[in-house]
Amino acid sequence: MKTPMLLAGLGSKAMGLLDAETAHHLTIRMLKAGFGPKVNIDNPRLAMEVAGISFSNPLGLAAGFDKNAEAPDAALQMGFGFVEVGAVTPRAQPGNPRPRVFRLRADAGVINRYGFNNEGLEAVAARLKLRARTGIVGVNLGANKDSEDRAEDYVQGVRALTGLVDFFTVNISSPNTPGLRALQGKASLEELMGRVLAARDQAATGTPVFLKIAPDLADEDKADIADVARAMKLDALIISNTTISRAPNLRSAEAAQTGGLSGRPLFAMSTALLREFYGVIGKDVPLIGVGGVASARDAYEKILAGALLVQLYTALVYAGPGLPSQILKELPSFLDADGFAQIRDAVGASVA
Repeated sequence: MKTPMLLAGLGSKAMGLLDAETAHHLTIRMLKAGFGPKVNIDNPRLAMEVAGISFSNPLGLAAGFDKNAEAPDAALQMGFGFVEVGAVTPRAQPGNPRPRVFRLRADAGVINRYGFNNEGLEAVAARLKLRARTGIVGVNLGANKDSEDRAEDYVQGVRALTGLVDFFTVNISSPNTPGLRALQGKASLEELMGRVLAARDQAATGTPVFLKIAPDLADEDKADIADVARAMKLDALIISNTTISRAPNLRSAEAAQTGGLSGRPLFAMSTALLREFYGVIGKDVPLIGVGGVASARDAYEKILAGALLVQLYTALVYAGPGLPSQILKELPSFLDADGFAQIRDAVGASVA
């Protein structure tokens, strides 16, 4: 049996019999052991440049899948144009008590309240140092739950991982660390990003800095984030993290669980926010679309709404490891249907 088929079979059958977190850990172990798909889809029509980085395709693996940078290269071999590891905090922390992740099978979604469980900067840096630095790998930075200076936690992340990653993502949008989303307020955000960008500039590497925002934003918050992103010349906004809201039509009993909701139920909400930010920021700040992507159609809709790059994670739980290659094989047909020569020509085309 070919190894990709083995992993896909486990993902669709045996993995589904395990609790969600155990299945996640086993998937990482399988990838580390070499049991993941190894695909190479080289289509120049899908190439994209963002923040000075040349991406072979616009599809990325979102943060949360490989929290501790255990298998970024194996994930790249699945076809992804880039991988974002983390979230990682300065000090290791266990996160919230288990169970803390729940499949919403009837809704093709997941609720998690992990709480930035990870092995800390030292462990992640040690693994990244062993990489050959082929393929684009970024890191999602978080703050420790008990930190007295959360901005300093992000600064520490930049200092510890400079030279080991291709971009930094400042994650202030997780709903599972109390008070973290308060950093999205204008004054707090200006101070935070000012310190992070200063640390980046001191390293003199020019590593791009992205900001990941929540979908649950008031209009005032949206305006503040757009103003800060433009004024501080952020390299990209990632739209969006999981939502604390719950659609009234969710069918799964697990929908009552506390935590951030991802997957199919997040698609419309996150795409509407993406379109809104594109309408305000235009091409001043690159946008990366995340939330509910489970097909080539979904990825294309994010691009039409203004995303230069697209990320997914939850859909792998239901579709398996062959999903990235399937999306990349199908994307050109959408370009053909709309008369676009290159994927970059489609960015923002549905925004009036």
